[in-house]
Amino acid sequence: MPRVSQDHLDARKRQILDGARSCFARHGYEGATVRRLEEATGLSRGAIFHHFRDKESLFLALAEDDVLRMTDIVAEQGLVQVMRELIAPPAEGDHPADWLGTRLEVSRRLRTDPEFRARWAARSEQLTKATRQRLLRQREAGNLRDDVDVDVLTSFLELVLEGLVSHLAMGLPADDMDPVLDLVEETVRRHRRGF
Repeated sequence: MPRVSQDHLDARKRQILDGARSCFARHGYEGATVRRLEEATGLSRGAIFHHFRDKESLFLALAEDDVLRMTDIVAEQGLVQVMRELIAPPAEGDHPADWLGTRLEVSRRLRTDPEFRARWAARSEQLTKATRQRLLRQREAGNLRDDVDVDVLTSFLELVLEGLVSHLAMGLPADDMDPVLDLVEETVRRHRRGF
């Protein structure tokens, strides 16, 4: 039997994650049945669960994939840019609403599922660490206010992110959020005094 290339396995895993993202966003964790996952991915349950032990492992992999994407954005542009991408109109081929859907489902499961909360803790720490490191770099460059501890600023930005996610979860409009996010950015910047 010929061996399947790593590229093929990676492409199949990406196909599963992309299909599962839209399925979980549309139907929630409980509503994302195996049949719906099969339809969303275009693959059989055997193919899906060859790559992921069970539905929770698939969801955690998907949420971790999103955290890694967010962490990359934070490292380059900051946590406010993650928020901007959550409210941005989708570019062709992108699915920010699906990304938001995963984030909402994570938040719901954190409140209701202690086992999930324990498994999620290490993954969520990646985003906090990336935010803190970005803020430290900005402080060293003289761009970040120095009268507030970096851990406090990190918590502030994370609270704003969670508030934005809640705002979007309630179906409230996001088209007026850019000035709010500008204010959030301005709040953490260092202000130079005039002469």
